[in-house]
Amino acid sequence: MSDTLEAIKPWLNFIHPLFMWVLFGLTVYALYLGWQSRRTRTASGEEKKALVKGKFSLKHHQLGAVLLSLMVLGTLGGMAVTYLNNGKLFFGPHLLVGLGMTGLIATAAALVPFMQRGNDAARYAHITLNVALVGLFGWQAVTGMQIVQRILENF
Repeated sequence: MSDTLEAIKPWLNFIHPLFMWVLFGLTVYALYLGWQSRRTRTASGEEKKALVKGKFSLKHHQLGAVLLSLMVLGTLGGMAVTYLNNGKLFFGPHLLVGLGMTGLIATAAALVPFMQRGNDAARYAHITLNVALVGLFGWQAVTGMQIVQRILENF
């Protein structure tokens, strides 16, 4: 490996956790936007007029697309850094849940065209998948910090 890569390798361990914490925050915000979008859809009268001004549906849809891309890149990036630093991946709960989360967000995004046609089953599946995603993301944050602590102990 090049000297430059060898010099930055130890610091690569911290890019994935920082990136994923930002992504976790954006995911919680997307959940809020989705909730507001749902409120807008079911509201009436003056409440609906006020909610429509927030453009929650558009913001939720746009942020969801960004999250899908960043989640895939974050998953691949975490795996790449682990492989670069260790010559292998560690087959454990953090990796498996991370891969599962990537599948959840991809499936939730794939439901959007059906939701746009008024399919309530797709809508409820989308909500369920994303609530599970947020819960798993919280768990990943905890286990990821445990991994960071182990790295720091060996630093």
